Amino acid sequence: MKRILLIEDNNDIRENTAEILELGGYKVETAENGKIGVEKALSNKPDLIVCDVMMPVLDGYGVLHLLNINPELKGIPFIFLTAKAERGDFRKGMEMGADDYVTKPFTDIELLSAIESRLNKVNLLKKNFELNADGMQQMLHEAGGKKALENLTKDRHVNHYKKKQVIYSEGNHPNKLYYIEKGKIKTFKTNADGKEFTVGLHGEGEFIGYVAMLEGSAYKETAEAISEAEVAIIPVEEFRGLIDSNKEVMQKFIKLLAKNVEEKEEQLLGLAYNSLRKRVADALMTLQQKYKKAHTDKFSIQISREDLANIAGTATESLIRTLSDFKSEKLIEIHAGEIIILNEKKLAALLN
Repeated sequence: MKRILLIEDNNDIRENTAEILELGGYKVETAENGKIGVEKALSNKPDLIVCDVMMPVLDGYGVLHLLNINPELKGIPFIFLTAKAERGDFRKGMEMGADDYVTKPFTDIELLSAIESRLNKVNLLKKNFELNADGMQQMLHEAGGKKALENLTKDRHVNHYKKKQVIYSEGNHPNKLYYIEKGKIKTFKTNADGKEFTVGLHGEGEFIGYVAMLEGSAYKETAEAISEAEVAIIPVEEFRGLIDSNKEVMQKFIKLLAKNVEEKEEQLLGLAYNSLRKRVADALMTLQQKYKKAHTDKFSIQISREDLANIAGTATESLIRTLSDFKSEKLIEIHAGEIIILNEKKLAALLN
């Protein structure tokens, strides 16, 4: 049961409001002024605070200020109760960090709806979504409703790409968001000598190209199909409109990006310190984790040796020799260029 702290100096309003909240299924604690309210919040942290603006001893603005400077209380959803005569001052509270306000006199539905909305958004931010299309769609669905999700992905033009065909190029500015419906795509960077380094692998149900859109910058990598692919096109204006209009979606998107950065850091650490055999084994395991379909015993993939070498961060010749060693050790099998993983556990646990 969610706990709500109600801070209100008027006895009748405080008692009536507490009764409404209890009927709504909440556990309610009350305080008759701001000072007592802050003390109660410190002793027993609530899930949400409903607070009057004009009160003796410590007003609502003072309560919000003290909450914001206390690490243990900062971030608690905060709703102001504002008399109509004070409505012009509510912007001050919103700028200080209040989440919402309800104008007196209010109805039961108005108050309960405001509270439910804030608690639902807090639950959204606490959830962990996968860094893929399913996670993105679940996030958008819960934050913006079915309509926002349907408008983002429904009836989009689909481009067809052949193997080795470029989808977008490093240095260009984005005007589209890309959603992979079929196929496999890699993203890579190129140095001054033309040497490629693969920085990402992407498959069905994933979005690509959104980092540059969020930054408002040019692409920092090139996206290229490593198999035949079908990619849906979403106009940049619609994506930005959804992000700009929904703070919760943006905050969750930042968490998804942070997870992506963490994965890239682990990849770079492995390239810096792992042996050649370990890097090749890790590249094969990354491909399996990314592209293996459910209910299949053995994973196999048709990938060029050049692409695999770029994932492992090594020369093509060194990769071929290592694959030959793995084949001799019965870790993999190779048929007509297709690599089949025979011993997943041994590859994953390969010592450095």
